Amino acid sequence: MNEAALAGMLPYDSIGLYEQPKPRFIFKMPRVVPDQKSKFESDELFRRLSRESEIRYTGYRERALEERQIRFQNGCREGHTEISFVASGTNLQLVFNATQNPYIHDKECDFDKEHGKVYIKSYFIMNGVCVRFRGWLDLERLDGSGCLEFDERRAMHEDAILRDQIDRYNQRLREFEDSKRAYRENRPEDLEAVRRGVSSGGIGVGAASMWRR
Repeated sequence: MNEAALAGMLPYDSIGLYEQPKPRFIFKMPRVVPDQKSKFESDELFRRLSRESEIRYTGYRERALEERQIRFQNGCREGHTEISFVASGTNLQLVFNATQNPYIHDKECDFDKEHGKVYIKSYFIMNGVCVRFRGWLDLERLDGSGCLEFDERRAMHEDAILRDQIDRYNQRLREFEDSKRAYRENRPEDLEAVRRGVSSGGIGVGAASMWRR
């Protein structure tokens, strides 16, 4: 199993049992890289997966073929399945809209397009890039063909979110630096008094009066 590919797929929400104290400034890890299209075209893994190649269903490998066929079809109708690109060994967990509404032309899971096959489309973020899986699998052999494509429409949407996130972070950082600068400029006398030990001198007067008693 290609663990790196699985780890780079989104969305996955991690839930902690106990929430740790948060720092003053939190920069949420971006979901996408700044130039998604360039990475999709230059990254070796994406170049391999963008070519139409053999795929296989990887679920329930220890079960009999007949049971795997049933489980595969049930999973597709529920909106999920697991496939592997045979040449690279890359495993993907696909999630898609499984609605069988006959009036929807661009189905993400289509059993009717060709007898004995299911055609699947799945949209997700992989290694910081918005991509679309497109492929088909034979319902009996549980293999077929598929590839990854760059999802330009969703990439533009995520880019806008990323730019807004960076702008808000930079604004908060500027405000924090301004507040620190204002504090240093407005309280030089107080800082100097602390350094000279004015407050410790007051304690000395009290101690002398107690000695006289």
